[in-house]
Amino acid sequence: MRLSSFSDYSLRVLMYLGVHGGRLATAGEIAAAYGISVNHLTKVVNLLGRLGYVETVRGKGGGIRLGRGAAGIRLGEVIRQTENDFALVECFATGGQCQIHAVCRLPPILDEALAAMFTVLDRYTLADLLQGSGELGQMLPQPEAGQPA
Repeated sequence: MRLSSFSDYSLRVLMYLGVHGGRLATAGEIAAAYGISVNHLTKVVNLLGRLGYVETVRGKGGGIRLGRGAAGIRLGEVIRQTENDFALVECFATGGQCQIHAVCRLPPILDEALAAMFTVLDRYTLADLLQGSGELGQMLPQPEAGQPA
């Protein structure tokens, strides 16, 4: 299985905000830190806000910050809510047309593998990703005062 860039960016946003504590950040600042599209990141931030992972503050001096503590953000939960397709093979997809579906033994094995992946992801939180975040903080520096975000 491969995660979409949407899920990848969702985790990156959460990590960036976690490293910078309660400070308000902007989508432009985060996009610049990772070298990714601000337009795509804005969509990610919008969904994360609707899901309660981030809090958005509008207006001059506004921005985004974590909407809850890092220890309360489970990685498996984030991925379940940001991925839109867990169809590992055609027969998992709605309207799949596999000719051997009725007798194939692969779907339950892949179901078990997907469940195992989420069992592992559910054991970890954003706080786990931020442990020893000194190096991560150095890689994701905040803009200097007066510098546009």
